[in-house]
Amino acid sequence: MDKKRLYRTEGQFKMVCGVCGGIAEYFDIDPTLVRLGWAALSLFSALFGGLILYIIAAVVIPTKSSVYPGC
Repeated sequence: MDKKRLYRTEGQFKMVCGVCGGIAEYFDIDPTLVRLGWAALSLFSALFGGLILYIIAAVVIPTKSSVYPGC
């Protein structure tokens, strides 16, 4: 059984680093909704919290090609 993995997307769902696209694929929802949610989180935390979390996620979450070589 193939285990579900969280990764940053590359290609059509990638806007900045692919974090929101990867989260959207993991939960099988529209990437735009994840981006809007992340923007709301950033605004309500005075941009600092959302921006720091995004940078940490971009560094920690691997890309899809590093998780599944040859994709």
